[in-house]
Amino acid sequence: MNASKRSSVSARKTRRPSGRPLPGWLAFVACLSALVLGLVGPDASAQAADDAPPAESAAPPPAPPPGGYKSGLYPMPNDAETPLAFMPPGSAATPVPSEEIYPPQTITIRFNHKKHTKDLKQTCKSCHAAAFTSDKVADRLMPKAEQCDACHDVDHSDLHDVKAGTDANGQCVFCHIGDKAGEKGSVAPMVLPNANLVFTHKKHLDRNIQCGQCHGQVGELELATRDQLPRMAGCFSCHNMSGAAQGQAKGACTTCHTARNDGRMITSFTTGNLVPPQWMHNAAHTPDFIERHKSVAANDSAFCGSCHTTNECTDCHDGRVRPRKVHPNDWLSIHAQSARQDNPRCASCHQAQTFCGDCHRRVGVARDTGSGNRLTGRRFHPPAAEFTTAPRGPNHHAWEAMRNLNACVSCHTERDCATCHATKGLSGGHGVNPHPIGFRDKCGAAFARNPRPCLVCHQSNDPFVRACQ
Repeated sequence: MNASKRSSVSARKTRRPSGRPLPGWLAFVACLSALVLGLVGPDASAQAADDAPPAESAAPPPAPPPGGYKSGLYPMPNDAETPLAFMPPGSAATPVPSEEIYPPQTITIRFNHKKHTKDLKQTCKSCHAAAFTSDKVADRLMPKAEQCDACHDVDHSDLHDVKAGTDANGQCVFCHIGDKAGEKGSVAPMVLPNANLVFTHKKHLDRNIQCGQCHGQVGELELATRDQLPRMAGCFSCHNMSGAAQGQAKGACTTCHTARNDGRMITSFTTGNLVPPQWMHNAAHTPDFIERHKSVAANDSAFCGSCHTTNECTDCHDGRVRPRKVHPNDWLSIHAQSARQDNPRCASCHQAQTFCGDCHRRVGVARDTGSGNRLTGRRFHPPAAEFTTAPRGPNHHAWEAMRNLNACVSCHTERDCATCHATKGLSGGHGVNPHPIGFRDKCGAAFARNPRPCLVCHQSNDPFVRACQ
C-alpha cells in the first residue's frame, strides 16, 4: 500500500458514524499523520539509512606523557640515594645484600609504594596478605594481577587475554616497563628467585615483628628493590642474644641458613661462595685471612665448624701439606734447627733434593758446591770436633741421622756414608761400625723388616748377615 492509499483510508476512518464532516483541525492532524507514516515507511527508512553519516571509530587509548612515566622506577625520585634511615636494620654494616643469599632480581614494573601507603592509605597487608600465612621462603608473596583491577581500569581475570580499559591507569604501559608493553598480549616477566634461607614470615608476624623491622621504611620509598631485603646484622638484634633474652630467637647458623645432611651450612651457590662478613668475628675470608684465621679458630672453633670439617684443617695442619706462609718472617735464619728436628716436617712441602739443595748451593753450604763458591767459614754442619769426632754429643752426626735421616739424604747418598761406615779392604771403608752397642741381639728383626740397608755394606754371604737371618 502506497502513501496516498494509506492517507485516504485514514481519512475515511476519521469520519463520524453519523456521516457529518470532521472539524478542520482534526482533518489537518489526520493528514499530517499520514504524511509522517509515508516518510517512515520501508522505502523512506531505507533511504534515511543510506543517507546517514558513518559511525565514529573507537577512540585510541590514552598515550603516556612525553618521556614516559617517571615515578615508581627507582626507590627515590630521579634515582637519588636512599637515606640510611629508610634502609633495613643492619645496612650500615652491610650496605648491599648478599647475592649468595638473595640472588639478583629482574623487576619489570613500576610501582610507587609511597603513593599507595601515604595517599591511598593502603597497608602492607592490602597487597601482601599472603605473607601473614607464609611459612617457607618458596611462597609467592606478590599480589595477583586481578587485585590491581579494583582500582585500575583493566581486567586481568584472564592473563592470556588482558583487557585494558579507557583510562590511562588501565593501559599496560602504565605499570609495565617498556614502550611496547602489552603488544600482542605480552609483557616482560619479573624474575624473583627464592632466597637461600630458612625463613617463615608467619612466625615473625605472629610475634609482632612488623614489616619495617626487617625491610626498612618501604612506605617512604617508591620502588622497592632487593636492597630492602633483610641484613644479617639486623637479624642479630634478636638472634644474637644470650641467656634468657634469647627466647626462641636461636642463634645457630642453621636456624636461618640452609644446611647439608651433616649439619654444615651450604656455602656454594651459582652466584658465588658464601663467606662470613668482616664484622662477624673478624672472619672475612680476605687474602690476609691465612694469617688471621688462627685467632678466629682459637676463639670459637665451633663457628668455623659451621662450614668447615676437621679434614679441611688437617689438610694443612697434619704435617703433610702446609701453606707457603706458615713460616715466620725470620725463618731463613732459624730454619736450620727446625730442619734438624724435622719439626715442622720440611718434606711435607719441599723437595729436599731441589728446593733445599738449590738454595744451599747458591749460598755455598752444600757439599757439592764448587770450591770457588764456598765462602770462608760458611758450612752446613757443625765443626768436625762436634759433628764427627767421638764421643757423641747432641750435635753429632750419628744422632742427627737417627733424629732426621731425611735431612741427611737431601744432600748425601749411601755411598757417602760408606766411605767411613764400611769394612776396610775391598769395601773401601774405614771400618767404623755404624751399629750401636747390642745391635747383634736385635739385628734379626731389622733384617726381616728391611734387608736393603744391610746389603749396602754387607755381601749376602757375609757371616754377619747370616747371623741376623
